[in-house]
Amino acid sequence: MPWYVYNAGGTNVSNPNNYILIGSTAPTCTSPKLFLCAIQANDNMGWPTVTNALILEIANAVNNVTESTNVKLRATR
Repeated sequence: MPWYVYNAGGTNVSNPNNYILIGSTAPTCTSPKLFLCAIQANDNMGWPTVTNALILEIANAVNNVTESTNVKLRATR
């Protein structure tokens, strides 16, 4: 599955337009790991398919300040 970097100016993690496709390699995100950096998701013509399960995984990662299989965190919004 490809990785997508979250646009720090985005206000809705469920909106595919707030992500930029970067490819099959996970990005290196800055520490400390506090805010959403990137997600791994199925591709829909260059945009991520943001499922309810992925939204929950994003929320858990951010709330617990812990990265997961499909969610990477970074230091800044």
